[in-house]
Amino acid sequence: MFQTLIGITSAEMTKIINPIIEVCKILVPALLAVVGAVGAIFCILLGVKYARASEPQEHENAKKSLQHAIVGFVLIFVLLIMLQVGITIFTDWWQGYAY
Repeated sequence: MFQTLIGITSAEMTKIINPIIEVCKILVPALLAVVGAVGAIFCILLGVKYARASEPQEHENAKKSLQHAIVGFVLIFVLLIMLQVGITIFTDWWQGYAY
């Protein structure tokens, strides 16, 4: 039924999906490392800005910036880890799919 709906055989679909899965398996860990390094450096710089703030308003702005950066990087990490898990689930599903 799957073949007749879109006109692609199992072998053709495997040729399409396998390279995409392999690229994702290589890129996700690399992206986690890059995001972790950039996030750490950025948070350190914002922490220094927070510590050096002399006026109360400047201090509060630096604190909000640091909080937003931490939340942003945590969300990026969670989404990348969800992608990693999703790739595994999708691969298992794809390999067990009956045509």
